[in-house]
Amino acid sequence: MVRRPRLDVELPRAIGLDIYRDIPVPPGHDALETVWRSHPNIVVVTKVGLTAETSVPPPAVLRDTEQVGFSDMVVDPGGTVRRGLLFLDQEDSTFYSFAFRLALLYLQAEHIGPRPDATHPQYLRLGRTTIRPFEANDGGYIRADANGYQFLLDFHGGHQAFPTFPLTSLLTGEVDPAAIHDKVVLVGITAISVKDVFYTPYSRGRQADQRLPGVALQAHSVSQLLRAALQGHAMMNSPSDQQEALWLLLWSVLGTASGLCIRSPWRLALLAGLGVLVLGLTGYGALLYGWWIPVVPPVLAWGLSGPCVLLYVSYQERTQRSVLMRLFAQSVSPEVAETLWQQREQFMAGSRPHPQRLTATVFFTDLEGFTSVSECLGEQDLVDWLETYLDVMSQQVMAHGGVINKYMGDAIMALFGVPIPHTSAAEISQDAVHAVQCALAMRHELIQLNRRWQDQQQPTIRMRVGIYTGPLVAGTVGSAERLEYTVLGDTVNTASRLESYGKETFAAEAIDSPCRILIGATTLNYLGQQFQTQYVGEVHLKGKEQTTPIYRVLGEQHDRTPLDLKEERV
Repeated sequence: MVRRPRLDVELPRAIGLDIYRDIPVPPGHDALETVWRSHPNIVVVTKVGLTAETSVPPPAVLRDTEQVGFSDMVVDPGGTVRRGLLFLDQEDSTFYSFAFRLALLYLQAEHIGPRPDATHPQYLRLGRTTIRPFEANDGGYIRADANGYQFLLDFHGGHQAFPTFPLTSLLTGEVDPAAIHDKVVLVGITAISVKDVFYTPYSRGRQADQRLPGVALQAHSVSQLLRAALQGHAMMNSPSDQQEALWLLLWSVLGTASGLCIRSPWRLALLAGLGVLVLGLTGYGALLYGWWIPVVPPVLAWGLSGPCVLLYVSYQERTQRSVLMRLFAQSVSPEVAETLWQQREQFMAGSRPHPQRLTATVFFTDLEGFTSVSECLGEQDLVDWLETYLDVMSQQVMAHGGVINKYMGDAIMALFGVPIPHTSAAEISQDAVHAVQCALAMRHELIQLNRRWQDQQQPTIRMRVGIYTGPLVAGTVGSAERLEYTVLGDTVNTASRLESYGKETFAAEAIDSPCRILIGATTLNYLGQQFQTQYVGEVHLKGKEQTTPIYRVLGEQHDRTPLDLKEERV
């Protein structure tokens, strides 16, 4: 004879009937009510619902007993269930969930019941675990509905976590009695046509076969509560708002740092992808240990802060480069411009160069007799003639590492040793040498120009150069729309006075000796023995009370035929 076990005979600790039985259906209904009344380990479902139309009452015979629990689910937007419920408050009544009723029935034999947590009395403690209620911003939620006493489901074991048996197998005796003895048994309907199916975080798509029956969801809730009470398994946790803010700030700072340190978009993109991978693995690993930490917000913070900072830094660099190029692009050599850009941190203060006190060599040139030249040439010929002269001389300044500070008609003001400050004596000496070499190169070029102009029957010209080395202040003046890089100080005035000293008596030959170069004693001290010089004397320069020793540069020491200027008057 085949043995046909019944649930009341095999004595499960708790039996949950996840089928609505609010309407009596004869025959057999009276016998069913007798079973319910005589077996307090049976729990049936009701539905609280949002309105009277959506609620489902329990069987009348069990109304207001501890054998009733609601089966309402908290469904997120998109149709996914991630949360379970312990209680619901409606008007003046408190309802127990179906899963919580079954868990409490099972735990009675273990002498475990709900009680307040010792540290946080507002939290419920079940056995070895305190169940912290879900809050509106936990995990990945933002302002979620946190009514009732909710908790995050962990779906331990996935969709196939529990053994299931068709009712036919139970009635025919094909189910091993040990499979239901001393267990929590849930009876429900898994047919899709009942429409009691839900998506879960384990649903790999939106297909119908990825949904989980409601009775299986109830089983997950019961299992999680029992593991928490008996084994101390931590409930699903999430960081507090302050911890989430710090977590988001951390990745924002890391993203910002990456944007500041890595200027290559490709490398930054590669690092961003690596960071997203690390965040994903961290989130998954934390989930395995019962923590739901936000992943999407830090991914956005990490992925956007780096490019945003890179764009900002690039914009700042373009702004600074624009300022620098506007100030120096046409007055320095490409090598000096590149050095200036590479060392912009010590030179720029925000979007403009900051003032500097430094030692540099100031270089002035002016033409002798330019007024007579302008009188004998037409307008366009004069402009062409002057552009030829300035172009040749400017090339020499830049070729010798100088910076053309300004053009003043036919005059040129150049600087050696700016804008990147030189602090060592060797560097300052090299600036002075370059300035004098530039003046000699200008003299040579002017000789060639005069010979060409003479052949073309154009006016020839003579030039004076004044060079002085000393301390000065360099910076920018003007408005945001129009900046000008300039230098201030007595060194500038002295160089200008050296250029114009004795110009009334300057009568050099325009073809063979068209250039006079005067330097101060400070410049001479930095030159060493590289140049042939002639002492002019202690002279009173215009605007200065004390005398200034000045010297005339004749040529470099290796020149075998220096100009014989002994008979020329300074």
